[in-house]
Amino acid sequence: MPSESKSQWEKETLGPPKKRFGERQERFETTSGIEIDTLYTLGDTDGASYAEKVGYPGEYPYTRGVQPNMYRGKVWTMRQYAGLASPEESNRRYHYLLDSGQTGLSVAFDLPTQTGYDSDHPLAAGEVGRSGVPISSLADMEVLFDSIPLDKVSTSMTINATGSILLALYIAVAKKQGVGRDQISGTIQNDILKEYIARGTYIYPPVPAMRLVTDSFQYCSENVPKWNSISISGYHMREAGATAVQELAFTFSNAIAYVQAAVDNGLKVDSFAPRLSFFFVSQNDLFEEVAKFRAARRMWAHIMRERFGAENPKSWMLRFHTQTAGVTLTAQQPDNNVVRTTVQALAAILGGTQSLHVNSKDEALALPTEESAQLALRTQQILAHESGVTETVDPLAGSYYIESLTDQLEEKAWEYIEQIDGMGGAMQALDAGFQMREIHESAYKLQQEIEREDRIIVGVNKYITDAPPIADIQRIEAEQTRRQIERLQKVRAERDNTVVEATLKRLESVARGTENTVPAILECVTAYATVGEIADTFRSVFGEFEAGEAM
Repeated sequence: MPSESKSQWEKETLGPPKKRFGERQERFETTSGIEIDTLYTLGDTDGASYAEKVGYPGEYPYTRGVQPNMYRGKVWTMRQYAGLASPEESNRRYHYLLDSGQTGLSVAFDLPTQTGYDSDHPLAAGEVGRSGVPISSLADMEVLFDSIPLDKVSTSMTINATGSILLALYIAVAKKQGVGRDQISGTIQNDILKEYIARGTYIYPPVPAMRLVTDSFQYCSENVPKWNSISISGYHMREAGATAVQELAFTFSNAIAYVQAAVDNGLKVDSFAPRLSFFFVSQNDLFEEVAKFRAARRMWAHIMRERFGAENPKSWMLRFHTQTAGVTLTAQQPDNNVVRTTVQALAAILGGTQSLHVNSKDEALALPTEESAQLALRTQQILAHESGVTETVDPLAGSYYIESLTDQLEEKAWEYIEQIDGMGGAMQALDAGFQMREIHESAYKLQQEIEREDRIIVGVNKYITDAPPIADIQRIEAEQTRRQIERLQKVRAERDNTVVEATLKRLESVARGTENTVPAILECVTAYATVGEIADTFRSVFGEFEAGEAM
């Protein structure tokens, strides 16, 4: 772009130079003293066509970032995913991470909580606290967030089938802290479609499950203005074997289905779209991942403005969290995982993520220890403060390779979306098993490449050593599970069960009608009804979905 155009953009968009976090003045420079500009562009010759195609940072179609100055103004949120053993142990870990410099919480829940069973349910045996924190009632949430100021800390919760229940629990525990609904900020994943495609922690059939999702859209848009009511996830599909193209296409096809469902239910697109968020993986192919994130912003901007007619620019902006790839972690030579996740984190940062989790080196073996979690956080902090990647906006833009990859990823993703549209949309494609077949074929191809050593996994199929895996791993003690179950039983014994029964009957009535379910869920959790009791109430109305059934 011509230099005068760039200067005009800086003047109109950025305004006068500012300090960043009170740490440093407006001058950015390399360690050699070379001054770093806010933005770099192509030269005068072909700059006009380039600017027209990719736009400026902070402007439609947001290829170069959703904020004009990106990390020069504020670095990404460092949000390490954590939850283990018990609410007490998880609370201690959260304080440890916050004290270590983490800037947002990300809660992992155990499998019973994700699938709507209390910790003492027979199906929960052996799973309590194994993959995250167990939450059975408001009493557990009170312990989980003890002494954590929910008006100051943003919290992301990876929860789907029971997402609206955990949202209600979070609102209720904030109220007990004296924090209003308009003050809390964070995200529930709430992405049920990808559960049918790749992850499997669904409970109800798709139609009522989609109702719970859109109910939370409406409730949050009217009552919880700082809350992201969904984090539409490509991460788990990619972990199941999807390619970068499939990750883009299937994520946005699901997003289109959610937006269309909300619009069909009478919501105006601009009333909820600004609070939609996304969750992507960052894999090992650094340049493809950078290009994927740039293509994703451009695609979402077009979907919202052109397809849904959104008028608010905030509805066009793709806001996303990134996590490094759990599937790439190896139990063999686990120290190698530190290198892998550093490359993956760098790709996410160069791609312009707003939030980042870096996996710990021991996660192929167990939940991370405090030491490995701190090292993962330090990886982010070193990249933020020592690498220079925050100094300028979209530093790889203009690379022939990056721009070509961005264009090709977008083109191939649109082809998939058009194919899914031709089937009637994401749910109809799901019913036909389309996304699952495509992912399975990609996963099979990748595994064949690894077995033939066409794709090298260091320490696994090449450069193998006899060194044993690390022995110091996080372990879940039986005593922690026992205390968790005791607290649940105490809640049931001490609460007003007449009130609980009345709130559950009210919830059943709402579920059978068309009223928004979230207020009724909030009444239940405030009365200390359990996650399992609320989920069972929905099961009695909606039924349960079994794999292989028609959608």
